[in-house]
Amino acid sequence: MTDDRETLFLLWAARETGVLDALLSDADTPSEVAERTDVTERAARLAVEGLADAGFFRDVGGVYEPTNRALGFLAAADLRSVGRFPAELDDLDALGQLPETMRGGGPPVGDDDATEQAPDGTTTAWTRNRLGRVQATDEATVRACVTAAQHVAPDGRVVDIGGAPGTYAVEFARRGYDVTLLDSTDRLDASASLLAREPVESVTWELPDDEGSNTETSDEGGSTALPVDGVDCAFVPLRTSDRSAAANRRLVAAAADALAPGGWLVVVDYLRGRSPAARARTVHRLALGSGEAHEPANYRDWFEAAGLRAVQVRDVPGTDRQAVLGQARDS
Repeated sequence: MTDDRETLFLLWAARETGVLDALLSDADTPSEVAERTDVTERAARLAVEGLADAGFFRDVGGVYEPTNRALGFLAAADLRSVGRFPAELDDLDALGQLPETMRGGGPPVGDDDATEQAPDGTTTAWTRNRLGRVQATDEATVRACVTAAQHVAPDGRVVDIGGAPGTYAVEFARRGYDVTLLDSTDRLDASASLLAREPVESVTWELPDDEGSNTETSDEGGSTALPVDGVDCAFVPLRTSDRSAAANRRLVAAAADALAPGGWLVVVDYLRGRSPAARARTVHRLALGSGEAHEPANYRDWFEAAGLRAVQVRDVPGTDRQAVLGQARDS
């Protein structure tokens, strides 16, 4: 097992047993953790020491205090502090119930929860965790993905479709593009503090679902209409592998309809048969009850059906992702 996998399982066990909550609230020592949970004293000591060794807590004279790395497990944490681990623990929960999900049981948590708000109107922990992982994407990967789009659309107006918390939209804006970010209300609300001082316009829009009934449809072909048009580049970051082929066909059609003559649609994701991460992506989506890593041929089909030309698939340099590109006709 890799260090990351061991750390992930330790965090998962600590969260499931209440050890993590105890440490983040009022338990300062392994003995206090054992008293507040149902774990043994030995388990409490080794778990707390392991979490400290992984950098989530620090030992200050026998008392354990949370570090900045642990802030992501606090419900009120800013997305910049969440990091990738909370979302990975959610995935691990889902993977643990994969056999039941494969037998037809509902996934333990998934995209239905990700697009809803909690009863008090706040963003669900699930959504916050997913957005935190996107925000934690390393800068080199973000720059490489944006550069893939910049090669075909060097300037102008960009619409980032489903890209909350705005990680890619902000990079486009910093390069001088006029940028609009489209996403669901809860995802945009959770991202508001990150975008408050950025030159990015945020507009609510729900990505098409399997039925295509969540947004207004056009008269031609049933594609969902974007609230923007005449854009030079429509950019979709890592949202197609969490959707079905039918939903993606509608998404691509909607994005294509929003392009100016000669504009480009650029979809970045993990493509089956091209990306080493595609298999893991499909397994996770199986556990979550929807989506999968799609093959390049699927994307070509969606792009060509939407009337796009010069369709191509390129590896994004320095990453395990691919970019699928297609251009709107000049008239």
